Amino acid sequence: MLRSFLAWLAVEEGKTASPRTGAYCRARNRIPLADIEQTHANVRDAAERQAGKPRLWCGRKVKVVDGSSVSMPDTPDNQARYPQPSTQKAGCGFPVMRIVAVFSLGTGVLIDLAKDALSVHERTLFRRLWDRFEPGDVALADTGFCSYADLYLLAKQGVDCVMRNHQRRKTGVRHVKKLGKGDRLVLWLKTKARPKWLDDDQWRDMPNSLLVRQLTVTVSEPGFRSKTIVVVTTLRDAKRFPKAAIAELYRRRWAAELYLRDIKIALGMDTLRCKAPERVEKELWMHAIAYNLIRALMVKAADTHGTTPERLSFKGTMATIRQWAPYIQQQSPKQRRPLMDLLLAVIAKDTLPRRPNRTEPRAKKRRPKNYQLLTDHRSRFKEQPHRNKYTKKLK
Repeated sequence: MLRSFLAWLAVEEGKTASPRTGAYCRARNRIPLADIEQTHANVRDAAERQAGKPRLWCGRKVKVVDGSSVSMPDTPDNQARYPQPSTQKAGCGFPVMRIVAVFSLGTGVLIDLAKDALSVHERTLFRRLWDRFEPGDVALADTGFCSYADLYLLAKQGVDCVMRNHQRRKTGVRHVKKLGKGDRLVLWLKTKARPKWLDDDQWRDMPNSLLVRQLTVTVSEPGFRSKTIVVVTTLRDAKRFPKAAIAELYRRRWAAELYLRDIKIALGMDTLRCKAPERVEKELWMHAIAYNLIRALMVKAADTHGTTPERLSFKGTMATIRQWAPYIQQQSPKQRRPLMDLLLAVIAKDTLPRRPNRTEPRAKKRRPKNYQLLTDHRSRFKEQPHRNKYTKKLK
């Protein structure tokens, strides 16, 4: 970024500046975190407005939730705030931050995220984001977010849920009514065990049972073994919300994984680079701002040229912006408008191929370099010579 600024300064102003990064880093440190978070909120709202009419599912706005983690440099400050996994040897791991993000399913815009140490559960972080849900919204999430208290409290807030049933909920369920094949109303019974995040009064005020809709969906794809999943929802109207529509909606939950892949891999947020926790958080929000700016351009291109944001390539859009930006900056404000229209057309043409039911294993074909693994603190680690001829494991 600093080298880009130096080039701009030389071309536009005919001036030079020091290439040292110290002053730049000190200036960056003076930016308040609250200002960066407010900038993200402004960009998010502008990106949502860019979408024009809301993209609804059965007349409802869907927000998809998922969790992930990011690592950062191994410094004492980072380790104190975001400790590495307890199973990792001292000096061999990296600090890890757990994050939970809420995306708009219709546009892919990052609405908000919550962060904390790896020891904090995803469901705890999810509750910090409840104020981002409005009455009438649908929360779409996987099994890790499905619990009695969460479904009840979100429903009390006017928010319906579509989540995969937690594997431990096999008892405390009573059949109420059959709505169709693999579709029924069931009664969840409140257990005696109170969640730690609720006090006694809150747990006592909750009803002893909760009526939910349970759908059994069989996923059958040619060449693959059939798989049965159980989806739970508070959308109990089978006519307004058919089973097939809910099953297809839960299938689209995978979009959250793709959104996180875009922001972590394509934008490089997977491994943060700052050496202090307060700067790490600023870096995290800057990635969120950059992600939403790209998403806003994708939504604009999709609406202008009659396609959907899901068909457009995030990485392709990012590469297009990187190549076009220097030429657009060189033009006068009057000349930039037609170039921006052409840019939108190019982004809209970079569509992803339709590949239904395509599966790709998470495996690497290219082998890594044959370096030793760091199995002790670097100051005590003893390297074996001839790294390509190891004959025994290090102790």
